[in-house]
Amino acid sequence: MGNQSNKTVSIIGLGYVGLPLALLLGRKGYKVTGVDINSERVESLNKRIAPFADQEITEQLRNASFEATMDFSRIKDVGVIIICVPTPVYANHMPNLEPVQNACKSIASHLQKGQLVILESTVNPGVCESIILPILEKGSELQCGKDFYLAHCPERINPGDKKWNVENIPRVVGGFDEVSLQKAIAFYATIISAEIKPMASLKEAEAVKIVENAFRDINIAFVNELAMSFSRFGIDTVSVLNGAATKPFAFMPHYPGCGVGGHCIPVDPYYLIDYAKKNGFRHEFLSLARRINNDMPRYTIELLEKALKERGLAVIGAKVAVLGLAYKAEVGDCRESPSLEIIKLLEDEYGARVVSFDPFVLDKSTAKTLDEAVKGVDAVIVATAHNVFKKLEPDYFTKNGVKVVIDGRNALLKEKFIESGIIYEGIGR
Repeated sequence: MGNQSNKTVSIIGLGYVGLPLALLLGRKGYKVTGVDINSERVESLNKRIAPFADQEITEQLRNASFEATMDFSRIKDVGVIIICVPTPVYANHMPNLEPVQNACKSIASHLQKGQLVILESTVNPGVCESIILPILEKGSELQCGKDFYLAHCPERINPGDKKWNVENIPRVVGGFDEVSLQKAIAFYATIISAEIKPMASLKEAEAVKIVENAFRDINIAFVNELAMSFSRFGIDTVSVLNGAATKPFAFMPHYPGCGVGGHCIPVDPYYLIDYAKKNGFRHEFLSLARRINNDMPRYTIELLEKALKERGLAVIGAKVAVLGLAYKAEVGDCRESPSLEIIKLLEDEYGARVVSFDPFVLDKSTAKTLDEAVKGVDAVIVATAHNVFKKLEPDYFTKNGVKVVIDGRNALLKEKFIESGIIYEGIGR
């Protein structure tokens, strides 16, 4: 039987969400068992090797007190089970809940009376009650609210953020019933220093995370559309947004770029779109935002095409360096990265010769160094705002023969590049 009083926890899924949580729990005195279906990841973690590029995680792993395993039977002896598996979408943008469903089936086989199951993975409203709960009850032959407890506390991890982390980010919690809710709140109160807001239901808690990321996606789409519009009028979109940001109320600046990536923003809105459609409602605004943001890699290449034409060159046959493969600065996560779509379009549709480099994703880079990537290319696309790229000066590109720089993250100093004679194009600049 699971014994919550013993401060024992099992984390299901040891990726960008589960691993930081497992490390925090260990620091807070919990005995932690991490379960993952990836054998290489389990082996690496038990050798205290981080499965992804993150300096903080690497340092924390050195003295971590947790064990990784592929054996789901190990969850029998814990009080709390936290599900942190991915919830991606299929190629047709339909929600893919298979990772969550499979995890729940494996948990159900070993679920014990008294255990608290918490879902941190992002799902659309209704998933906990209509999918997770039936799987757990059927597989365990136990009754939720009587034999075991169920709660949802959507993750809010922000990889690469030095200020906000798994310990100090406020959380929301919803429970199957009042007992489940209070047990989950009491548990999180032992590990985080921020506010824990109780929600009225599992559905409300599920909706919170979807709304958070839909909000981001819509606002990014808005400024991306402004960028495409303002560039025709000779207006610097970034400068305008910085000006608008001086208003101390009712405005939150978002900035344009070559696309939206990661495991949340370009994925979660599809969960709400699909859920609403199944319930007779069409999210026109949210669907449009998705289309705009999905089109930004192609728009970036159109900027490249125009700039190369000014130099008497065509994209077909041009050698182009894409700097940055990760979806955001200072991390090694390539999930849904617009860089990958840019490369695919350049190679498959435009006939360009592409070389890529990302210091955080060397295993996927075609060049081993920045110098190797840039030397002798016709054009450069800065697709990720890593610090090493933000520091690049115009003379670095000119000495390597670069004729065009497309700043997909508006990370470079525009004025310097314009003065240098290099053809520079930012997104909306």
